[in-house]
Amino acid sequence: MSDFRNGDSENGETYSPNFVMIGDGKNNKGKNKKEKGNGIGKYLLVGLVTMALTLSISIPSTYYIIKTALENGTLKGTSETKNISYTTPSFTSNTTSLSVTDVVNKVAPAVVSVSTKSSVSNGFFNQPQEGVGSGFIINEDGDILTNYHVVQGATEVNVTFNNGKEYKAKIVNYDANADLAMIRLVEKVEVPGVATLGDSDLLQAGQEVIAIGNPLGKEFVGTVTKGIVSAASRSLQNQDGSTSVYIQTDAAINPGNSGGPLINANGEVIGINSAKISEAGVEGIGFSIPINSVKDKIGALSKQSLTLGISIRDLDKNAAKQYKLVEGIYVASVVEYSPAEKAGIKAGDVIVGFNGKSIKTSAELSSEKNKLNEGDKVKIVVNRDGKEVTLEITMSA
Repeated sequence: MSDFRNGDSENGETYSPNFVMIGDGKNNKGKNKKEKGNGIGKYLLVGLVTMALTLSISIPSTYYIIKTALENGTLKGTSETKNISYTTPSFTSNTTSLSVTDVVNKVAPAVVSVSTKSSVSNGFFNQPQEGVGSGFIINEDGDILTNYHVVQGATEVNVTFNNGKEYKAKIVNYDANADLAMIRLVEKVEVPGVATLGDSDLLQAGQEVIAIGNPLGKEFVGTVTKGIVSAASRSLQNQDGSTSVYIQTDAAINPGNSGGPLINANGEVIGINSAKISEAGVEGIGFSIPINSVKDKIGALSKQSLTLGISIRDLDKNAAKQYKLVEGIYVASVVEYSPAEKAGIKAGDVIVGFNGKSIKTSAELSSEKNKLNEGDKVKIVVNRDGKEVTLEITMSA
């Protein structure tokens, strides 16, 4: 059973941290100190292509937000980028590096297009939406790494190989704060390729890198772009004062590239493309998650996440006041026959406690839920019509 996420999402995680650039972070190379943060920002939208099914225009479904140190101007979402050109240049490689063609031939078979269907909240109403991102295969079992925001809220996931074959996939697990997710092919098939993970700690500014993905959707599947490492370890400050570290690159990262690999001259994945800054007068500022900060999460991501079976959104103080509800996690809908329905949770409830702890955000709910195992029974506290009700829910994958 799938969980739904974000503003109309279930599994308890709204991913929208705010960042401000604070320097090169040379002492933090490759590792994220703390990947945490919530809040609605206004500056940088993530590179994910989405199309509302009921509309003829393209809209962004998710916001990966970086509050920049630029004093003036608004950083616009990558979905608004105009006049994009696509090139496949050659490496001016040293004797130990592969040509760009060799790199592409080595890695491209492992790069996939990730298509999703989901529902997006318009206030408290849901609207069907499709999205397209990228990912890459990491083993023969068909496990695929991508960004969390690519599959966030997805009720259906499909994967297309570079040979054009399409297969159903499922969300195995995710780390919303790190913007990482693992998806897995539903049926056992022979994968066309497996990516080799490199060492992002060895990166230096000026080294050449390439990105492979699906900018603007399936029409440009397998697009290759080349650039350099602009900063090997760019620190970005979260709203709560913690920092996260990214690889900064001028390789083109556009809508649909999210979740795809950033690759070194040896054909090794050294980053997961995540975001870019798009503003008049600003070019060539993209960000990738260092692969070394991902490696120690792969084990946890490979473990099937537990589901509640609810669609939720966070209610902060302002939203709670506006809707005359309490602060907490609003239940927009409940999946039929789900653990939540069996426990007695109803649409309109506001979750305020879980497993003996007071919680106010979907991230807190997810954190507590990830400590549990299938079959565990826990208490969940909801505010219903102004009164607190304690229910028991049995965790299920």
